[in-house]
Amino acid sequence: MRTTTAVLAVTAGAALLAPASLIAAAYPLESAPARKSWDSKGSSATPAAQEGSVSAAALLAKAGSCEQVSRGKYRTDDGAHATIPVCGKRGAVFWKADMDIDCDGRPGKACNRRTDPLFLPATAFQESSGRQLSAESLPYIVVPGASRLWSHAEHGITGGSVAAVIHGNKVTYAVVGDTGPTDLIGEASYAAGKSLGIRPDPRSGGTDAGVTYIVFQGPKVSPIENHRAAVTRGDALARQFLRQN
Repeated sequence: MRTTTAVLAVTAGAALLAPASLIAAAYPLESAPARKSWDSKGSSATPAAQEGSVSAAALLAKAGSCEQVSRGKYRTDDGAHATIPVCGKRGAVFWKADMDIDCDGRPGKACNRRTDPLFLPATAFQESSGRQLSAESLPYIVVPGASRLWSHAEHGITGGSVAAVIHGNKVTYAVVGDTGPTDLIGEASYAAGKSLGIRPDPRSGGTDAGVTYIVFQGPKVSPIENHRAAVTRGDALARQFLRQN
């Protein structure tokens, strides 16, 4: 999925931004995230902490059936069959897919042109200061670009919308931080993968299946870079989602 994401991001918007060399100069490399050991399936040997008060099981139970809101289905990767619908329930849309690791945004020690050959120094949405988002430090998800297949904006989803991302029995809260190809789905930032115990390496990390993305309609996080606010708001929206459905 990363290949098509990079191509579309360049053609759709990167040309309107400052040259990559200027962006890289403006945002120097940050300190490296702590290293973890990973098993053969790309999961962390150290369990990730649960965020919020709502369990993965409770959220997955509500996302057990799908009322499709997309006009068709998405592929998880280039060359794969289109099998992933976007579903809807009161207060949220959701999908079940893989997780590819997005390293785009402000460069750091783990996310830069050396670690990721498809790295782009820009995201669709920016911090309150105007800086690009940091994939290393901010859990964010990537939504498909608007198309006839589905438009996230038509469902009240935009930059700063909160998502509960579930893998196994773990829940992390992320914001919508970037957009990707119009025909692919299933991507999140380095920090989101790491938070779920998924290997966040942009070259060889991620997971092939088993990730549920529940994106809540309603209040968004502002400023978008405030992860603590995303957890607080996401937990409240998750509880509301359980009550409404």
